[in-house]
Amino acid sequence: MKFLSYVEPPEPMRGLLVPPEVVEALGEGSRPPVTITLNGHSWRSRVAFLRGRHLIGLSHANRRAAGVEIGEEVEVELELDTEPRVVVEPEDFARALDDDPAARAAYDHLTYSRKREHVRAVESAKMPETRRRRIEKAIATLRG
Repeated sequence: MKFLSYVEPPEPMRGLLVPPEVVEALGEGSRPPVTITLNGHSWRSRVAFLRGRHLIGLSHANRRAAGVEIGEEVEVELELDTEPRVVVEPEDFARALDDDPAARAAYDHLTYSRKREHVRAVESAKMPETRRRRIEKAIATLRG
C-alpha cells in the first residue's frame, strides 16, 4: 500500500504520518507490524499511535539509508509484516542461557523487542571483558 507523507521533525519523535485509512486497510489493529520501504530502503517496525496520530518512527540511520531529509514529501510503501520476528542469539549468549534453565525460560517468554535489547547489548560490546559482563548481567536480570 503506497501513500505520500512528510518526514516530520522530532516533535517528540521523527517519523512519517500514516493515514488512518491505510492502518485500517492493513486490518491488524492500530499498531500493526509492518515492512516500510522508502526510496528502495526497507526495514521492519510497527505503526505507533501517538497523540492521536499513526506514525512510523524514522531513525537517523533509516533516514540516511533512504536518502530523505526532514520536511521532504516522500512516497512510502507499507506492507503488513506477517513474517515471524526472530532474534538470533550470539553463540556465547545462547550458551549462557542454555546453562541456566531459569534464565532461558525467562528469555524465551520475552517479546521480540526485549530479546533484541539483550542481544544488542551483548553484540555492541567492544571488549571481550565488556561482552562477558553484559552476558552475566543479562543472565542475572533474567533470573530475577
